[in-house]
Amino acid sequence: MTHREDERDLAALVVPRVGKLRETGDPWEPYHLLDAGGTTVGAVAAFLKELQASGRPAATQYSYANDLLRWFRFCWVIGVPWNQATRTEARDFSRWIQISTKSPQPGRQAARDLGAVKPTRAARRPGTVNPVTGKPSPGQTYAPTTAAHSETVLRSFYEFHLEAGTGPIINPFPLTRKRRAHAHHNPMQPFCNERSGLYRPRVPRRIPRRIPDDLFNELFTNLGHNRDRALVAFWISTGARASELLGLLRSGVDPGQQLITVVRKGSRELQRLPASPDAFIWFRLYENQMQGQVPAGPDDPVWLTLRRPYRPLTYHAARQMFTRANESLGANWSLHDLRHSAAYRMAQDPGMPITDVQWILGHSHLTTTQIYVTPTEDDVIKGAREHFRRQAVPKPTPQPAPGYRAESLGILFGKGKP
Repeated sequence: MTHREDERDLAALVVPRVGKLRETGDPWEPYHLLDAGGTTVGAVAAFLKELQASGRPAATQYSYANDLLRWFRFCWVIGVPWNQATRTEARDFSRWIQISTKSPQPGRQAARDLGAVKPTRAARRPGTVNPVTGKPSPGQTYAPTTAAHSETVLRSFYEFHLEAGTGPIINPFPLTRKRRAHAHHNPMQPFCNERSGLYRPRVPRRIPRRIPDDLFNELFTNLGHNRDRALVAFWISTGARASELLGLLRSGVDPGQQLITVVRKGSRELQRLPASPDAFIWFRLYENQMQGQVPAGPDDPVWLTLRRPYRPLTYHAARQMFTRANESLGANWSLHDLRHSAAYRMAQDPGMPITDVQWILGHSHLTTTQIYVTPTEDDVIKGAREHFRRQAVPKPTPQPAPGYRAESLGILFGKGKP
């Protein structure tokens, strides 16, 4: 370790938001990572091509490229080229991402300073728990899941360039050091021989949250358009992911059989999903409002913007719609919570096999689906409150059976005076 590395002050390190991730619209190269001068970073472009060849969709490439952009910004500010990074830089980056405060986006921060962004009931101090949903608001530091995902991406990135001979001769993000086999193994857990990353933080196990039925009904009444009501009704009844439903085409809607056909996010396979009758009623109302104004061919998208020129509804626009409905309740539920809520509803139905729920959700392993049969935090709290209520009710004093004197029984059992 050099003297320069010893003096690296991570507490005073400021990582500016230089460079950016640009969407190209080209299916062969959906995203380009640009440096501060606007030049495409070739090392990242080659890695994204490898991901595409491995069958990873554009959404995965976007996620990986964002993690790489964060790492390249760190390398640029410390003055170390990416292909000369050592374990020291990897260690410092892993410390920085777990402890440092996130820098706000310049445009959003300027809007807040000018008062263009008004605080809402759901927007609370970072890291505090929302009293309606029980979910914490985004904190000022990076979440453990973000740090863990970043470590996995960077280890894969350097592994690719290590094999190609275009990166450092040693992966700066190594696996954990070998230890004694099965040391400290929990006998209640299956054995696992896989090794994780050396700088990968532990991710807390989180139980998915659902939206209670009464609050969902109130949330549903706050939706302002039949399109939004149809969207939410489909999400809550099919359990489809947000991006899967937003990509729905006209040919994928079958009101006669009450089915929709979506493209699965991971496998990219077509799958038919049953939906509730209410969802198709709201969809029909939305369709009547848009009839004659938008194309209605089999390959045309179902969900469009409400203002001209009509364009396909994006994920960010749908999220804003759902956020506005949340604000009146002071809640911070997300679109993915609708999928969790649908999964809980189906898994807790005794007449629906858990394997059917697995198929509808598109889970590869049944263990992923089984998480929805465990009690949620709301269920445990409700059970504890009922317990306290029962404890508060005074218990009746037992009376002796006819023919027995209370004084004699007291003396016999040591509760009376001789």
